[in-house]
Amino acid sequence: MTVFNHYVENKHRRPGPLSGIRVIEVCTLLFGPSGPSFLAELGAEVIKVELPPAGDVTRSLNPFGWFYREQSPMFMHINPNKYYMALDLHIDMAQQIFKELCAKSDIVEFNLRPAVTSRWNIGYEDIRKINPGIIYIEKNGFGQWGAYAEQDRPSNDGAAQALSGYAWISSFPGRPPLKQSIWIADYYGGLMGEVAVLAALHHRKKTGRGQFIEMSQTENLMRAMSWVWPFQQATQKGVEPSGNRDQCICPADTFLCKDNRMAAIAAPAPDEFKGLCAAMGKPELAGDPRFREHTDRLKTENALAILKIVADWARSKTADEVEAAGVKHGFAATRLHNAVDQNTDPHRRARGFVKEIDDPLYGRYVEHEFPVMMSRTPPRIKWTVRPVGFDNDYVMTKILGRSQRQIDELYGHGVLGKWKDQQGRRPPPGWDGKEGMIIRR
Repeated sequence: MTVFNHYVENKHRRPGPLSGIRVIEVCTLLFGPSGPSFLAELGAEVIKVELPPAGDVTRSLNPFGWFYREQSPMFMHINPNKYYMALDLHIDMAQQIFKELCAKSDIVEFNLRPAVTSRWNIGYEDIRKINPGIIYIEKNGFGQWGAYAEQDRPSNDGAAQALSGYAWISSFPGRPPLKQSIWIADYYGGLMGEVAVLAALHHRKKTGRGQFIEMSQTENLMRAMSWVWPFQQATQKGVEPSGNRDQCICPADTFLCKDNRMAAIAAPAPDEFKGLCAAMGKPELAGDPRFREHTDRLKTENALAILKIVADWARSKTADEVEAAGVKHGFAATRLHNAVDQNTDPHRRARGFVKEIDDPLYGRYVEHEFPVMMSRTPPRIKWTVRPVGFDNDYVMTKILGRSQRQIDELYGHGVLGKWKDQQGRRPPPGWDGKEGMIIRR
């Protein structure tokens, strides 16, 4: 497409679509920070407020306890493009500074337990008095009200997968429930939260009024479960686990190949199914009364029959041969990719989705870009994370107009803080005290 000519090379020269929007984030773990991160990659100015000196709990959550240059890879992935401020919101003076920031902002986001913001005097009613146009969102496991919220239950992605029923249907028949290793409740929940935030911004543009948004991580994941709940309500039948087999599309499953690799195959449309039958050397199956119509193929006995035929064919081919047959005959067929495949795939590299970030503080590392391309206002990762309180002075001087003497006093009172001497919180080894500072961004 000509509109995307030289897109990858030139996108760093263009502003993001949310340039000019300021977001204040008081979020921890993944469900909370993931949403503002989407906005940051879309060009918004996001200020991440952490409690000093430890900051976001995610700074200590690492794969197998491994740090990259003193930083958590999980934290790096979920928090790019933000400014880092350490403000102790237990203190009255810090609460007043926070309100000053909110008065100059468009959006404020929290994922604390219910009533915490009110105890800190920064609840919605407190903030809208100083900024009636504020978009204020609180998100947590179970929402701000209802029985689970009143019990003050903690939650996380795994708990949301369990309570929503997602883990139950993600397993194989007769096997224990299977939690997805990716944080689907965190990411999908974060994304849905920002859909609401952007809708509220649109409403404010028309009316001048902000609003309060609240959301439940568990309810959001239930919303992602597609046909499961309408089916259950209409039929009074619980949906059972089906492994990799798709219960609404047939044939669609993941198959073991001759080289002991796996390939995912799907061919629901008439031409796709005819193509699969031709690839298998069995064109007559496309006219078989059991398989001719998709609704017939979905009947359990017919589905099992055609899936067995496809499985036997796939076992006689390598995964690459199955993939090539899909390209040739017009049905979906893809070998399963692992992490190495994802990062070395020339298709993803050419599109700039998998790219090397060159960060002045943490150096070069590979990351996934925002998964949407926009021809005029391209989203992008500009820098990675920073130590706790790294951008305090920038926020206090450039946004709130404080002098250095006033800033020093706030440090003295414990209102502002810096990182503790601990992995995930402090700068990387050999930091010269200047690299990565705001003036260089």
